[in-house]
Amino acid sequence: QVQLVESGGGLVQPGGSLRISCAASGSGFSINRMGWYRQYPGKQRELVAHITSSGVTYYPDSVKGQFTISRDNAKNTVYLQMNRLKPENTDRYYCNLEAWRHGLLRDYWGQGTQVTVSS
Repeated sequence: QVQLVESGGGLVQPGGSLRISCAASGSGFSINRMGWYRQYPGKQRELVAHITSSGVTYYPDSVKGQFTISRDNAKNTVYLQMNRLKPENTDRYYCNLEAWRHGLLRDYWGQGTQVTVSS
């Protein structure tokens, strides 16, 4: 079984920074890619950033230059550094793990961590 545990969300003022983390645990899996998605209630989940096992990153234009994704392979942990935060960045952020397990490429999701940008 694979589990994802997110941490680091909270309330931050506009212009501030926040780093959220996601640690993957379990056995029998090989990480292909890890990433972050955001979702506002009633809206579709959107990709924020992802990073491959070889360190290649991808960001949509909406967060390019504002967010930075990184990972610690030894800890199976992915981080999202969010800078110059704006109220419109308020969302629940979900960690995603794409991993090989039992010969299949599978998706796993964390429970989400709330990020609220407000004065």
